[in-house]
Amino acid sequence: MTTEQSPVLEFPAWLYGTTAAIRGKARAEGRWWAREYLKTSAFPQPRQMRQVAPGEVLVMHSGADFDLGRTRWWIHMFGGIFMDLDEGVPETAHQRMREAFESFCLSTPWGALHYTVSPSPPRSAERMANRLASVLRFWDILQGPRYAFWPGKKYTLEELMDDIYGKTLEAWCPGGSASVREHLALTVERMARATREDCLEAVLRVMPVVVEANTDLKHREVLSDPDFLRERLCALPPEDFEDISSADRYAANGQLYAWDRQLGRH
Repeated sequence: MTTEQSPVLEFPAWLYGTTAAIRGKARAEGRWWAREYLKTSAFPQPRQMRQVAPGEVLVMHSGADFDLGRTRWWIHMFGGIFMDLDEGVPETAHQRMREAFESFCLSTPWGALHYTVSPSPPRSAERMANRLASVLRFWDILQGPRYAFWPGKKYTLEELMDDIYGKTLEAWCPGGSASVREHLALTVERMARATREDCLEAVLRVMPVVVEANTDLKHREVLSDPDFLRERLCALPPEDFEDISSADRYAANGQLYAWDRQLGRH
């Protein structure tokens, strides 16, 4: 479903408060959505919304603010709903329900933000193209707040997307564009129609950049070698390759550390 954009930015009201209060509300919301899904096979809009004022800070990462008793928007705690979202739903229906929930969320600005800033695996090119496209649909209205992602920093939406996805955008569209928004749009276009070979080349471009940033990797020279990377990527099982096919740097990071541990055992 596609929801009509509101002239003001609104997020689920339960995400505003102290972390202790939100923790309980998140689980309750997960159970409520599970009950609604069991009744209708769909997800309704949150029961109560709250306006996000321009310039208001949204905490997007657990390490961005350590004053946990402060009343504010703790957006990263949205993930708490997943502890109870499956409640009462037959195990055979879990995957279908999770996919339906993501589709529902991507039709909202708050859901688009969650699935883009905290994407769940698999981070395939197709899935990440949908997630990034959802942020682009709500780009104008999401420019109002400021985003806390690292301690002491308050990002604009453009700065947030550049911090999280800058290396991925460069891997898909080397040379960049006039703005992060335009670079993102071009990347989404290429990701959405990418072949496996396109994905492979994008991952091969991002991995050496990730290696350079991770100084604690013990086999950095090997992990920067294009021939080694291509051989290992081509040997991955299809589901493992799919998980990193978007060239998401955090997914690539996990695979590189796995290979680093394997090299250490030989």
